[in-house]
Amino acid sequence: MKKCYRWCVLLTALCVASACTAQIRVGQTAGFSGTVSATVKEATAGAKLYIDDVNAKGGVNGQTIELISLDDQFEPDQAAANARKLIEEHKVVALFLTRGTPHNLAILPLLEQYGVPLVGPSTGAMVLHEPVLKHVFNVRAPYQREAEKGIAQLLAMGYSRIGLVYVDDSFGTDGLAGALKGFEAAKLAPVFQEKFDRKKPDFGPIVARTLPAHAQTIFILGSGQAVVDGIAAFRAAGVQAQFATLSNNASSGFIKLLGANAQGLIVTQVFPSERASSYPLVAQAQALSTAKGTGEISPAMLEGFASAKVLVEAIRRAGKKPSPSKIQAALEGLQNFDIGGLVINYSKQNHTGLVFSDLSVVTANGKFKR
Repeated sequence: MKKCYRWCVLLTALCVASACTAQIRVGQTAGFSGTVSATVKEATAGAKLYIDDVNAKGGVNGQTIELISLDDQFEPDQAAANARKLIEEHKVVALFLTRGTPHNLAILPLLEQYGVPLVGPSTGAMVLHEPVLKHVFNVRAPYQREAEKGIAQLLAMGYSRIGLVYVDDSFGTDGLAGALKGFEAAKLAPVFQEKFDRKKPDFGPIVARTLPAHAQTIFILGSGQAVVDGIAAFRAAGVQAQFATLSNNASSGFIKLLGANAQGLIVTQVFPSERASSYPLVAQAQALSTAKGTGEISPAMLEGFASAKVLVEAIRRAGKKPSPSKIQAALEGLQNFDIGGLVINYSKQNHTGLVFSDLSVVTANGKFKR
C-alpha cells in the first residue's frame, strides 16, 4: 500500500484530535519516495506552512483545509490512480502541487471527466500552458522559459561550448525545446545533445561519446537522483565543465544528494531568492518557518508556499460551500492577486500564472546564491 501523508490542524482549544476533521479536502499526488522525494517533501512543507497558518487563524470561511497527499513514487500510472482515488473516494475539491510532467499529463483526463481544477502543478511543462487547459492553473513559469533564459545567460557569461543532456520523456523534450530556442536566438548550437532513459539512466556511454566535445558547460535536464548520478559520472571521468540544471531540482535535499559535486552548480529559479526578504512573499514564509521551527526555507519550499496562497484565495472566493466548479470559477476570476511582490492574473484565456525566472549558483556551504 502506498504511504499516505495526511495532516489536519486543530482550530480551537475545544477541539480534540479524535473529533476534529477538516471540512475542505484538497488532494496531492507526488513522489514522496523515489528519485524526486527530497524536492517533493520540501515543496509540500512550504505549502503546509501557509495552510497550517490559515487553519490556525480559523480557516477559510470558518472551515479548515486538509491536504491529503498520496505517494506515487514518481510513476505516472500511479499518479493517475492516486488522482482517481482522491477525486472519487476522498471527494477533494481540487488537486494541488502534483509533481512531474508525464505524471500531470496522466491525470488530465480525470480533471476533464470530473471537472476538478488543478492548482500549482509542480512542473513547468509548456503543454500545461499552451494551449490553455481548462482545469489547470499554473503558478510557476514554464520550463521552456527557464531553459531559454538559462542558455542566453550562460552564453552571455562566455560559455560558448554548451552540451545538453536530457531525460527521454515529455519533461526532457520540453526543456530541450526551450534550450534550443536560446541557442537559436544566439545563432549557435550545442556541442552535443544526448538523452537518457528516465527509469534506467546509464550515463557511462553518454560520457564516453561526449568527452571529445570538451564542453565548458553541461546543462542536464532531468530530475533528482538522475541528475546527481549524471554529474557524478562526468566528474568521475575527469570532466571539469560547469554544470547547470532546472528549477525542478532547486531544493536543499537535492544539494545534499550531490555532496561534493554541488559547489558551482548553476540552477535556474522561478521565484525570488529565498533570502530576499524585500519580497513580502519571502518575508512571510521566513517568519512562519522560524515560528514553526523548521529552519531556513528553500526554493522548493517557496514554490509550495506561493502555490498554497493561490489555492487558499480561490477557496476563499468560492464561498462557504466550495465545490470544484466554484473554485474553477474563482480561479478564472483571479485578477491582480498579489501573493507578496508577485502578481497572479488568470482568465479563461490565460492559466500561466507567473513568468519570473532567474539563475542561481550553489555556494561552498550549499546555498543558492543569486
